[in-house]
Amino acid sequence: MIRYAFTALVALTLLTGCGTVSGSRTVVERTGPEELLKLRAGPGLGFSVILGLPDGTELIRRDCVTEVGQLWCKVSLADAPAITGYVSADYLSGV
Repeated sequence: MIRYAFTALVALTLLTGCGTVSGSRTVVERTGPEELLKLRAGPGLGFSVILGLPDGTELIRRDCVTEVGQLWCKVSLADAPAITGYVSADYLSGV
């Protein structure tokens, strides 16, 4: 009985966590009219580029980490939360 209750609790926790977006809203800024902010697969320049984000793109900011003296934030697109990656915090509003 306890095993089933524990399994149900774990399943409920996972299900309620799916689809929720926690974090603070931020906006891409200071990339310039001809440039895009690179959304990367990990926190650093050595990670592959997922896509480019123009100024004004709304993001959900999650945790930030420092790698080689640079602050990188894990973000997801506000309009497409399943698309996630890392960007340099230098180009986010309010960071």
